[in-house]
Amino acid sequence: MVSVLMTSYNRQKYISQAIESVLASTFNNFELIITDDGSTDDTVRIANSYKAKDDRVKVFINEKNLGDYPNRNKAASHARGKYIKFLDADDLIYYYGLEVMVNYMEQFPDAGFGLASVVNDEKPFPIQISPRDAYLENFGKYRHFDRAPGSSIIKLDAFNKIGGFSGKRMIGDYEFWFKIARYFNMVKFPFDLYWNRIHQEQESKTAYARNYPAMRMKVLKEALADPDCPLSMNDLALVKKIIRKNEYKSILFNSLNKIKSSTRAK
Repeated sequence: MVSVLMTSYNRQKYISQAIESVLASTFNNFELIITDDGSTDDTVRIANSYKAKDDRVKVFINEKNLGDYPNRNKAASHARGKYIKFLDADDLIYYYGLEVMVNYMEQFPDAGFGLASVVNDEKPFPIQISPRDAYLENFGKYRHFDRAPGSSIIKLDAFNKIGGFSGKRMIGDYEFWFKIARYFNMVKFPFDLYWNRIHQEQESKTAYARNYPAMRMKVLKEALADPDCPLSMNDLALVKKIIRKNEYKSILFNSLNKIKSSTRAK
């Protein structure tokens, strides 16, 4: 039913906990696919030790280093499940996580993917929304597309139909949500189904992360200009007004921070 996709690169400190969290799931109808991107530490040895004990664990080693999102695509190419569930080798999924996600997705046969969402004050989870609503809600309090891959569950057919991730570094998930939401309904479910570990070895902590705001804006503009964007002209006018307002707030916030820093220096 589910292919759990774990991409790894030099994660010997964390991968045991990640694997064990999947194996502890109350939902048992899964395979765990680990695709290693050329680790130089003990990551592969640790992964293979679990493979030897549980035939649901499958380990693949890339011939060359692919990078984050191309490696996610590689992992999906090995998948046999109806759904794919990304879980990074430094994160954990709670024992009930898979069961909740699958149960909620199965209630909506027309949906192509599900994402963790802010609570809706009017409806309980799970909630299915259209492509248009997913886009519009993203620019309100929900911010659906600011989610890591671990916050999702995706139908493999839907993933393949849109060609998976583009492969763009760091921005690949943000871009992907706009892409899949153009064509498929989305299911909203609660946060806290998995745990995202924060540590200094993540790419978000590197110098490259300084490029993220500019890359994000480029992806956003391309998504809204796409001919298959699900928003009407009136919707687009509203969204662009919200974006301009947020840009102004960001500029103002940065200016105030610079003033504060300058004052402290004196």
